[in-house]
Amino acid sequence: MTHSRRSVLRRGAGLAVAGSAASLAGCSDAASGGSGEFDSGYAAFFTLHDWANQVAGDHATFEDPVDVGRLGHGWNPDGNLAADVASTDAFVYLDSSEFSWAQDLAATLEDDYDTVAVIDGLDGLEDDLLGWDHSHEEEGENHEEDSHDEEDSHDEEDGHDEEDDHDESGQYDPHVWVDPVLAADVVDTIAAGLGEADPDNADDYADNAAEYATELDAVDDAFRSIAENAARDVAVMAGHNSFQYLEARYGFRLHSPVGVSPQNEPTQSEIADTIELVNDAGIDAVLYDRFESSTLAESIVENSDATEAIPVSPAGGTTREWNDAGYGYLEQMTEINVPAFERAFDAQ
Repeated sequence: MTHSRRSVLRRGAGLAVAGSAASLAGCSDAASGGSGEFDSGYAAFFTLHDWANQVAGDHATFEDPVDVGRLGHGWNPDGNLAADVASTDAFVYLDSSEFSWAQDLAATLEDDYDTVAVIDGLDGLEDDLLGWDHSHEEEGENHEEDSHDEEDSHDEEDGHDEEDDHDESGQYDPHVWVDPVLAADVVDTIAAGLGEADPDNADDYADNAAEYATELDAVDDAFRSIAENAARDVAVMAGHNSFQYLEARYGFRLHSPVGVSPQNEPTQSEIADTIELVNDAGIDAVLYDRFESSTLAESIVENSDATEAIPVSPAGGTTREWNDAGYGYLEQMTEINVPAFERAFDAQ
């Protein structure tokens, strides 16, 4: 991926004016980029946090403001985050309305503060973005935050996020990170942005990104193998489908009674159709999102010929269990998602 079209680094136009500087009050050393050298930053959610640290290596440390067990979309920061980010050297985010809080923060940094490098991971990927499918919304009821069974909690980690209402015009599915090929593009964009902000270490950032890309190639190979060896051409995702980029890349077909939009609630007719598909296609394992309730998946299993419900990760957040196991993005994909997709498509 090249960046000759335009710089991926976005900075503010000038110094903060009096009226807008209030949101960044208290950053006494922020004008010098925190410590005075490029060594710290924030990334908008787990995946970008992992990638930014992989690319930065020993030169800088990035923080993730989102709590363990939560996803970055549908999340709202506390009032101190702008000041915290402004005291560092970089902010990595996705310019998507699914992360409206990050868009707002990026705009604040760009408008009022010219020492923080603002890096949009989606830069250059506009032609690769997929739209949301809102076809379920006229039939289904909108999600409420308590729509999932409270008994299916993961302690403090269950945190299913109620996402913001979508702008029906120009709305794109932000989950590009589940596609390891597009993930490599985002990692490359992060490296380019860090290199522009910190030219002395630009070669190291590029080298780290290239090394990480080899790991992403292995994830790509694993999903290609699943597609080539699948005994069936469809699997069931009992929840909103965060994996349509995988479908587009590898030719998978994931049937979801919910669809890709997290606003949707399946109708009884859609659930019945899903159960019929499970039986007709001989599907034995039903997938569900680890950050959502397993209730729908378990219900489909109980009322069909399937025998188990298997969690997958949208790879946009983490849990205490995965943190304790040392799981980053790569481990979530290889240890959680690849085996689950192998089982669901009978590609073992």
